[in-house]
Amino acid sequence: MTLMLSATGLPVQDLVIGASLYFPPFFKAFACGFIIWLVAHRLLRDWIYSGEIWHPLLMDLSIFTLCVCLSFVLLIAW
Repeated sequence: MTLMLSATGLPVQDLVIGASLYFPPFFKAFACGFIIWLVAHRLLRDWIYSGEIWHPLLMDLSIFTLCVCLSFVLLIAW
């Protein structure tokens, strides 16, 4: 019984190569954005839950989105 590990041109190999090219940058930005969001949420918690600006859930989501965008910028510039 032989095992072909280096078979080129198979759809699975194209899927793995495509996933390695496109998925990790998004995952890295998402993970970095989550860490930035944890810090920002801790610092702004009282202001977020006071409800002065928006509903607290909308404020959390918007801050998280901004943190992910900031991490994209940091990953591109760095």
